[in-house]
Amino acid sequence: MTTSSENQKLIVVTGASTGMGASAARGLARRGFHVLAGVRRDRDADAIRSAGIEPVVLDITEPAHVAALTARIAEDARRLHALVNNAGIQVNAPVEALPMAEWRQVFEVNLFGHIAVTQALLPALLRSGGRVINISSIGGRFAMATYGAYAGAKFALEAVSDSLRREIEPLGVHVVVVEPGGIRTEMATRGIETANRLAAGMTPEQDARYGGLIRANNRLMASGTSSGLTADAAARVITKAVTARRPRTRYTAGRDAALIVRLGRVLSDRTLDRILAANLRRHTPKPAAA
Repeated sequence: MTTSSENQKLIVVTGASTGMGASAARGLARRGFHVLAGVRRDRDADAIRSAGIEPVVLDITEPAHVAALTARIAEDARRLHALVNNAGIQVNAPVEALPMAEWRQVFEVNLFGHIAVTQALLPALLRSGGRVINISSIGGRFAMATYGAYAGAKFALEAVSDSLRREIEPLGVHVVVVEPGGIRTEMATRGIETANRLAAGMTPEQDARYGGLIRANNRLMASGTSSGLTADAAARVITKAVTARRPRTRYTAGRDAALIVRLGRVLSDRTLDRILAANLRRHTPKPAAA
């Protein structure tokens, strides 16, 4: 339900071209907020522009884009109610085989870019008593094989969120983490394509060590995505984090995410290793018949 006070508030959603970000932007606009929706390209802006949604070209790793967003907010009389740090990329490869340039790019987008936007918008959020919503992942709690870079950045985002919460909640700004599990978005499809591209660059020795693991993980990722939560359902969790009067510090999105969190509280690392390995074996391609 829209209230007159919501019509006087701005929301920034990064990574709003597709998937959860686009769904969250639309849902928040329906609630009456004015959403500054970060997109990478002009054609993405045309696709999402609608009542209550103002697209802004925003690569969170580009300081000039972040500065332009900050200036846009400063010139608006409405209060900034929330920053939703949603932009991200998925890169899956074994630790040994992932080139360092790829490691750095994952952390630039999935961690440092969020910090840059948060630093830039914190003065406005502190003035308004707003909130920061960091979109992490169940991978921010548990790192599966080939998820070293992606989960590493998400683990770091969780830690930064905890630290930030303890710094600014006494000043009136909430910090909330949302941890989705499998979501039916284009991100996983792009992740599989990236995994295959990186696998093609492995040495023969690396392929012998990890080729089967990568193929099994791709099948698992595809399966988890097809049966996962819809982007609209995940966006409803984000909307709850944005609008709840007293938001929780963490929300999971999807039954798989909630289950993994519960298991992680009671099972040892070795037991979880065995469960994850068994799940991967179920997705390992059978050898071709002779």
